[in-house]
Amino acid sequence: MANILYGVNGEGAGHSTRAKEVITHLQQRGHRVHVVSFDRGLANLRKDFEVTEITGWHIEYVNNRVRYRRTIAKNLLTAGKTAASIARLKDMIDEKKIDVVVTDFEPLSCHAGRKKRLPVISIDNQHCLTNTDVTYPSQYRRDAAAAKMVTRLMVPRANAYLVTSFFDAKVTKPETFLFPPILRECILKAKPRQGEHVLVYVTSPAPDLAKLLAGVRCSFVAYGFGREGNDRSADNILFKKPSLDGFLADLIAAKAIIANAGFSLVTEALHLGKPYLGVPVEHQFEQIFNAYWLDKVGYGAYWEELNKERVESFLFNLPHFREKLKSYPRRGNEELLGKLDGLLAEFIGVRKTSLLSRT
Repeated sequence: MANILYGVNGEGAGHSTRAKEVITHLQQRGHRVHVVSFDRGLANLRKDFEVTEITGWHIEYVNNRVRYRRTIAKNLLTAGKTAASIARLKDMIDEKKIDVVVTDFEPLSCHAGRKKRLPVISIDNQHCLTNTDVTYPSQYRRDAAAAKMVTRLMVPRANAYLVTSFFDAKVTKPETFLFPPILRECILKAKPRQGEHVLVYVTSPAPDLAKLLAGVRCSFVAYGFGREGNDRSADNILFKKPSLDGFLADLIAAKAIIANAGFSLVTEALHLGKPYLGVPVEHQFEQIFNAYWLDKVGYGAYWEELNKERVESFLFNLPHFREKLKSYPRRGNEELLGKLDGLLAEFIGVRKTSLLSRT
């Protein structure tokens, strides 16, 4: 069995929900997993595992839009803490006798592992952009170039890239393997039903979207707007405070989704057969990419500018999207986890042989 350093990006909840499933599997296989993360990843994972806190990089949002200058300025202030975290990780590798590093888009564990000449396995969806042949709207070439550069810097020269995607794509880079999305056990076991409401979710309050939906003849249940209950200006919208259990119940019972296009929510909704209207966070290319492909494969819709008529068009076409979603592949997590098991056995075997040859 192996000693594994597992780095988890703490930005948002998607990385930690995916990592929880993988870490649980690894522990059940008898491996000793040493988890490191920050922010929401730290908060989410320490409920179930022992987690060491490290410094992480954050994206700054204002009114549902990425603010690049704030993001750069804030992260530059943490340079000293970043160096200290890498030094601490290198010490941990020695103390825990780490055999292999697994990273979910967490750069410090990858860089520490490379410094210590350890094999590194990447598990994420971001490398679909850099390691497969995909298209995206031409007007976002600059955003795509920036996203590709960041992706390459986050996890450079991994020994294997296990990439998750909700659509098929041709792999173009060596040691890259494409798999269906990793899903939470509660999603895999869920029995979806078609209720009367559309579930709405935003990362940060989006008053313009709330005002738009208030004029649409439909019932909405909304999260992320920083308020609770109904109000006079939007009596068709029930605003709710954050709740994991409440959100899951509303997701399972929704007739459709209107939300930011984060990978985790998109893929959970598709697995449950929910048509999806993607509303990407402005200037966050990963979400634009996800929304574009939702529309391209026919599982939902995406427009650069949203208005009442387009929301109504999406709702009118729900039967068409549901029909398309009947053929959405629902294969669970076994394929990726099986490949991970094989890679660990291979890398650990090579490492042990190398260590024995030195003695």
